[in-house]
Amino acid sequence: MLLHLVAEFDLRRDVVPWLAARGWAAALDTSENSSVLYVVNVERNGKIIYTWKGNQRNTHIGLYDLQTKQNEHLYMFERDLHIISCSVNNERTLLAVSFRQYTEEERVSRLLQSVSKYLTLLIEIHPINNVRVLKAVDSCVRVQFLYPVEGRNTSTGSRLLLVSEDKYIEQFDVHVVAEEHKVVIQNSGQLPRARVADDLIWAQWDMMEQRLFYIVPKESRSTLKCVQFYPDENFNSILESHLDISVNGTQLKLVNFGYDYCEDQDVASKSLNLQVFTSKAGGLCVCCSLPSDIPGEIRYSIYFLHKGYNKTFTVSLERTELKEVAFMNLDYYVAAYLPGQFLHLLNIQHPDLLCYSLFLTGEDARIDTLQNCSIRSPLTSTVLDCCVGSMYAVSISDSALLQFLQNSKQDSERLAALHCALLHFRHTEDLEMQIIWWISENLSTCHSFDPIQEFIIASLYCRMCPETHNLDKLLPYTSLLDWIGIIPGVTCATDIISLPVLEFQNSKGFWEKLNSNLESVKYAEPRLHYHNNVLRREWRNLSEEREERKTTAYLRNIFENAKKVLSHLDTWDSEERLGPLFQEEDYQQQLLMGLMVAQLKDHLMRHLQYVGKKKIDQIVLDYVANLLNLVHRIMKEVWRRYQLHSCTFCFDERGSAREFAVFHIMSRILEAANGMCMPLPPGFHTLHLGLGVRCLPLHTLLHYIDSGVLHLTETCVRKLLEDLDDTEENEKLKFSIVMRLPEALGQKVRQFWNHPINANLIARKYVKLLLEKLGNRQCSRPIPERLLVPVEFLPLNYLTNMLAEIEDQGVHPYEKQDHINVRFVEETALKHTMMLLGLKYS
Repeated sequence: MLLHLVAEFDLRRDVVPWLAARGWAAALDTSENSSVLYVVNVERNGKIIYTWKGNQRNTHIGLYDLQTKQNEHLYMFERDLHIISCSVNNERTLLAVSFRQYTEEERVSRLLQSVSKYLTLLIEIHPINNVRVLKAVDSCVRVQFLYPVEGRNTSTGSRLLLVSEDKYIEQFDVHVVAEEHKVVIQNSGQLPRARVADDLIWAQWDMMEQRLFYIVPKESRSTLKCVQFYPDENFNSILESHLDISVNGTQLKLVNFGYDYCEDQDVASKSLNLQVFTSKAGGLCVCCSLPSDIPGEIRYSIYFLHKGYNKTFTVSLERTELKEVAFMNLDYYVAAYLPGQFLHLLNIQHPDLLCYSLFLTGEDARIDTLQNCSIRSPLTSTVLDCCVGSMYAVSISDSALLQFLQNSKQDSERLAALHCALLHFRHTEDLEMQIIWWISENLSTCHSFDPIQEFIIASLYCRMCPETHNLDKLLPYTSLLDWIGIIPGVTCATDIISLPVLEFQNSKGFWEKLNSNLESVKYAEPRLHYHNNVLRREWRNLSEEREERKTTAYLRNIFENAKKVLSHLDTWDSEERLGPLFQEEDYQQQLLMGLMVAQLKDHLMRHLQYVGKKKIDQIVLDYVANLLNLVHRIMKEVWRRYQLHSCTFCFDERGSAREFAVFHIMSRILEAANGMCMPLPPGFHTLHLGLGVRCLPLHTLLHYIDSGVLHLTETCVRKLLEDLDDTEENEKLKFSIVMRLPEALGQKVRQFWNHPINANLIARKYVKLLLEKLGNRQCSRPIPERLLVPVEFLPLNYLTNMLAEIEDQGVHPYEKQDHINVRFVEETALKHTMMLLGLKYS
């Protein structure tokens, strides 16, 4: 089971023992009649209001405090009433109650047509004193006190919302005064009131943020509106968004205005099954269950208003009696749940690609404690089961998610679970270790994405984005540009919708973040994310022009950036590093490091000007250093996984099967880095080449070198030339490596192989370089006798004299190696000739 539920409140556990201790035994029998004891409301401060029938069928109202775990008796009616709605103010001095006095049948039988069906009362309860009638009507009314910001003293008054079945909402201002150890309502006449909304067909109360969402029909479409209530007793309409939802013939549906289970069941089939969810990151979603006439077909839509599009899902099931989907708010995800069938976790922050949403069936989708659709999500990551009177804290189980990741057979499931683990959970070493181990075992099973790329990009995104507001819109969160995969049994249709219109001034928190998200959509959000296209092109150009531009100020600045990254990384890592990582120079990787710093800095400066240059410099250094650190972390975990204890290799023995497995993983890391144009820690190529020499046959090794999978590095080639003796097989290996060395590197390391073949190669290179320097110039004077060369060997005599003249002009390709000169060429040529003739050279 992927979702983990912890019961924060349960009527049988937390209330029934308290009732029994006080003699209200009738309330204990809750199994036969759910109307005996049930929850009627959850207030903002975590207090749960419930009602029960006493021994004399009196109707009681009680309160349970989630913080103190204490129950409190609030009020008793000496009648058998059906409580519809109830709310208590923050100071617990006033109680608003709405109840049904009689059913229609009872009114007729008792000749009570002139008596109103529903009554709404305002009661002083500190102590119990006066009762004021607010409404006496034949239409149902729901009540809800507004709650102030925590810590704000509002004891002089309260504000109460009344929501009428006649499709309007109004606010009452209730001022109180303290008189002789009691609190009473100050107004002797009518309470001041203000109309909040009219003509609504659906409304939802957001208790935590004191917001009212409601829908009004408007021509062929419906309009979602939001009213924000403020601590200064003001309120204003702050949002308006058009929804393509049919509302013809629907009854009024109220969400989070108390929980009348019987009443809700009566109107469920005739009203909108719709909920609005918000997230801390400024996400705004409208979740709606849609009707379907096709047996076994379930349809529901998620309007991602903060992204500007709607996704409609159609799920085909073999058999189901339930047709209404329940929705839950998990902050980072919205859950669509059909008990016994499926659990669909939709990523709110990144809903563009289906592969970031988890669709679960069978055992993975099962939630034992939620087996019906009478559930509400009054708070983020909280579920209230109205039928049984239990409230649960809901979270995604990290152990179940990792198990699901390990057992997944489809790429869509793997990718969704991987992103959920990386972006949703707080990073721990153990979690990272398990993910890296999974990646190392599943590199060949993921066909539509690279798990190494996704791990690095998603981990960076998770680590960096909390640092600065709006950074999440500028950094990449995936390596994928699109997704063409499918979820079996599920079809999805995406429609572009108009963006919500916001009207607010100087509002912080959610509205500011939502507005920022909408602005990102307006300015083509995909283009805001940092991309490596320019980086790849610039790196390629600079790599090709290395010699010509090595001393330019631009290039010096690039390498200074790389030096800062490595110095920054040195201040983090106190653990022993995997040698030779970060222990040698790597021109190409340091060039790429510095370029990434420069280009990422330019990208952030364009969009985060208000942050300041110093802060952006720090963000960029952190980003690139974290990137290198993640690669190092992968390497260390892989080394530990395969129990490789040393990174200093002896080339005179073959590698083990475990070393070959690590070599394969390193090759995939290199492939992932090349795909993203991502720098690798200096020393990576040395380590990779060392494993390649030990594990691969010669022809495969050379193929990997020629195709660019393995890179020849000075450290590894020098060790190979020095450590291996000159057997026939080793000579072949050394010769093949030496022949493939770039010119600059060859000049440095060839001298470490004292062998005629190598001397011949060096001499040939030296002659070639001298003649290239000479070009087409002709000698204008007789060639002097510079060397004591036997006259009988005229071709060599002529060549050495010509080379000597070139040297005399100040041309010396091997300036740092004085022993390589014309005399060296002469001796090497004679040795080589004598060897070919089978003669002894003295």
